[in-house]
Amino acid sequence: MPKTTKDKELDKMYKDLLETRDSARSSSKSEGNRLLTFFIGLLMLGGGLFMIFQNIEVTSSWGFGGYFFRIGNIGLPNGLIMLPIIAGIAMLFLMDRKIFGWVVLSIGIIIVLLSVMMTTHLRWHTTNAYVFIVMFGLVAAGGGMVLRELFRRD
Repeated sequence: MPKTTKDKELDKMYKDLLETRDSARSSSKSEGNRLLTFFIGLLMLGGGLFMIFQNIEVTSSWGFGGYFFRIGNIGLPNGLIMLPIIAGIAMLFLMDRKIFGWVVLSIGIIIVLLSVMMTTHLRWHTTNAYVFIVMFGLVAAGGGMVLRELFRRD
C-alpha cells in the first residue's frame, strides 16, 4: 500500500518528536550534572571558608582605659558614644516630625558600629603547610566550579 502525503507528514512528525525527546533526555542529564557540579563547588567553597575562618582570632581593644576617643589628656568615655542613640530614641517619642529622631538614632548606631570595628584586631593562628594548602585549595577549586557553572554559555 503506497504512502500518502498525510502518512509521510505523520512519519516526519513522529521522527521530529523522537528527536526532541532524545535531545530533552540528554539535556536533562547535562542539567543534573551541572547542578551537581555547582553544589559540590559550593560545598567545597563553604568548607574552605569555614576552615579559614576557624584559623582567625578576633580580639578587640574597645574600652581600653575606659575611653573610646582621646585627644591629649582629654578622653571621651565609652558610655558617651551611647548618648546619640538615647537622644534619638527620645526624639522619636517626643517630636511630631520623627525624621530628626531617625537621623540622630542612625548616627548613633553608626558611631557605635564604627567604634567597635576600629578597635577590632584579626590574628592568624599558626598552622602547617598542608592545612594551609587544603584551606585555600578548597576555596579556589570550589569558587572555580561555582563560577564556571554560573557563567557557562550553552
